[in-house]
Formats: sequence, C-alpha cells, structure tokens
Amino acid sequence: MGMNAAPSAERVHIGIFGRRNAGKSSIINAITGQNLAIVSDIKGTTTDPVSKAMELLPLGPVVLIDTPGLDDEGDLGEMRVKKSYQVLNKVDIAVLVIAGESFDRESDIEKKLIQRFIEKKIPYIIAVNKVELLAEEKKAEIAAAFDKEQIIFVSALKQENIHELKEKIAALKPQEDTDKRLVGDLLERGDIVVLVVPIDSAAPKGRLILPQQQVIRDCLEAGAIPVVTREKELTETLQALAKKPKVVITDSQAFERVAKETPQGIYLTSFSILFARYKGSLMQQAKGAKTIWQLKDGDTVLISEGCTHHRQCGDIGTEKLPRWILNATGKQINFVFTSGTEFPEDLSQYALIIHCGGCTLNEREMQYRLKCAKDFGIPMTNYGTAIADIHGVLDRSMEIFK
Repeated sequence: MGMNAAPSAERVHIGIFGRRNAGKSSIINAITGQNLAIVSDIKGTTTDPVSKAMELLPLGPVVLIDTPGLDDEGDLGEMRVKKSYQVLNKVDIAVLVIAGESFDRESDIEKKLIQRFIEKKIPYIIAVNKVELLAEEKKAEIAAAFDKEQIIFVSALKQENIHELKEKIAALKPQEDTDKRLVGDLLERGDIVVLVVPIDSAAPKGRLILPQQQVIRDCLEAGAIPVVTREKELTETLQALAKKPKVVITDSQAFERVAKETPQGIYLTSFSILFARYKGSLMQQAKGAKTIWQLKDGDTVLISEGCTHHRQCGDIGTEKLPRWILNATGKQINFVFTSGTEFPEDLSQYALIIHCGGCTLNEREMQYRLKCAKDFGIPMTNYGTAIADIHGVLDRSMEIFK
C-alpha cells in the first residue's frame, strides 16, 4: 500500500456482474477512462474475479471487481460462476451489465442474481450495454422487464450515458459512519499510547503492517501521542516516559510478555482486538474465545486469514496459535487453515473458528463470515481475543471498552 493510498478494506467495493460478452470489462474501462480490463469478443475472457483499487470520481477511493460470466458452461465454468457469486459477500454496490441485443426475457440468470442482491441488501444498478445496437421495441421490452429506477441504457463503445452511470453508482455509496473509530474515540488529546510492534523474520522489510499504520493514524487524528517500541524495549520505554500512558496496544503474539510488563492502571489491548471492535463483532468474538476451553479430543479448529501473505517459520496463524491451543487445553485437536477469499461454505465439521483481525477485509465480508458461523452454530473468535484468553488476559484487554 502506498503512503497516500486508502486501505482496500476502507474503499467502496463495486462488483460488475453479467453474462459472458455482456460488456462488463468494457463498462469498467469506460467508467474509469482507462484500459484496466481485457476486452475480447471471445466468451469467457475474464476467468476469475479481478480487483482493481483506484480513485473513481465522484465516489473517491473504490475497488472495482470484474467477474466471470454468469452463463459460463462446463465443470470449469461452474466453478467460475461460483467465484462470481462469492464476490457478492464483499461488494457494497453491484452493477448488472446486460447486452441489450441478446437479452432474453425468459432467462432466469439476471432474475436470480437480482434476487441475491435483494437478499443480501446490496444496492444495484442495471446497465444495459450496446444501446447503439437496440431498436426502440427492444429497449421497451428490456425496460418493461426491470424496475425503471434501477435501469440505465449505455454504450461503452460510444461513451453514451457513461457519466450518468457513474452518477447513479455514486448515489448508491453507503453512508459513512463518521463515529466509527479504531481507538481514537477512547482517547483524549495528549494521551500517550504505547504501540508494541515485534520486529522478526515475519515482519515486512522497511514498513509496518496495515493494522499498525491505521492505529497510529487514528491516534494522531485524536490528538494523542503514539510511541512505538518493540516488546524487547517495552519496560525501558515505559520507564523513560514522564507521563503514564493511557493504553498499551500490542501485537497479539507478544501478549503474554507485554501483559507481564505493563503495570496495572494502564489499559492493555491488541491490534487484533481493536479490529474486531471496528468490524462490529468484538462481543461475539470475545465470547467465542471462551470456548477454547471446551474443545475435546478429535475436534477440528478452522484458522482463517483474510490475506495471503507468505508464511514463514514461526507464523502466528499456522504455528504459534495451534501450539498455544494444544499446550493450553492438553487436547488432541486437528487444525485446518484457509486464507484469502477461501472461506468454507460448509462449517459443520468445525468446533471453533479463529479468524485473523480482518484488516484486509471490508466490513461486509467480515460480517458475512461471522454470520456464516452463527448460522451453523459454530463459535468464532479472532487471533487477538483467542491469544488473550489463552494467556489469561482477555478480561483485562477488554477493560478499555467498558
């Protein structure tokens, strides 16, 4: 992420859906004024969802997602269609592109997709493309098949009504929750916040990871004073400060050591716990952490990450967390790992789900995953809450929110 770039999770996600050769990629190129997507007359050119973060006026920072055709065929085509439907779990706005000249009112492909939009409460627009090829009778037929408030006739080729399409998309932008903060609402001007950032082989060279960057920014916006240190220098840092910090925020993997070295009277929490709160799921995930102690021999725990970073020796998700759970419970437990967009549809085999903080996932996708767990009756927690409870400091790490 560039220094001036908005994090992907904070951008409006716009999904472009439709049949093969409906002109989805052409629409993306038209509304962005760039050749972002490959355009071809060959059906099925887009074989996987393709995301592009960019600035799109008048919306601002967005992620545009080009999806495979919903009418793809064969076993591979079925998998591509499934990928397209998975995109619905993360989009804030949907654009259904229809090739006007080949529109079939009797087909249920568009009807099925619109029904999914409605079920998932996704605001949507229907862009009827290739209007230059349409007779007036065909336009009237298409207009009669859909809600007139949500349909617009466009031409990506001739740039007809593209500006109006962008205005319609912008009108559907979700209202921003200006009160939602990572930590800033808990701070006052002049408060000192100590951020504990381990620097090890897994830490990216030359930069801080996204949660750390975002928390620092939120502290600064609140007028607080962030002080960054490694866990190895925490005690020295606390002693060097002339004023007692309001809170110590730690990377979850250093929770045990940081808890011991942070004096009572100073709030303590973690980046991962702050993100659980930010995504609106802290209470559910804190409750889920308590179920670690109910695990039995033979149970399977799903450990899921939102990103796809390169895993190294000592990885927190695949190595440290399972080891801590095994040592704490004394049980023979099986672990399954997923990352990125791969979140299982069937969760029935799991006794517990432990998710990362979800800094790379937007709130809609994080809430979708939490709802899936809830629907299956499977407790779900995240790295920070789980690790805090394993080390006996979960209650303390929640005190600042009370």
